[in-house]
Amino acid sequence: MPLTMASVGEINIIRRVGGNEETRRFLENLGFVAGTEVIVLSAIGGNVIVNIKDSRVAVNADMARHIMI
Repeated sequence: MPLTMASVGEINIIRRVGGNEETRRFLENLGFVAGTEVIVLSAIGGNVIVNIKDSRVAVNADMARHIMI
């Protein structure tokens, strides 16, 4: 399921990152790599703030739909 459907406070594992090459590279640079733990801290209208690799990262709804957990 996409990251936009994750519950707040729940620990999830990234299964895969989709999208075109540019999108995947952008998300990988932010730390969204398959096998990494991600915790949703806040979700408003599909936009999410997550804790990944000890950093807080905000991702818009379009990008979050490419991250499968």
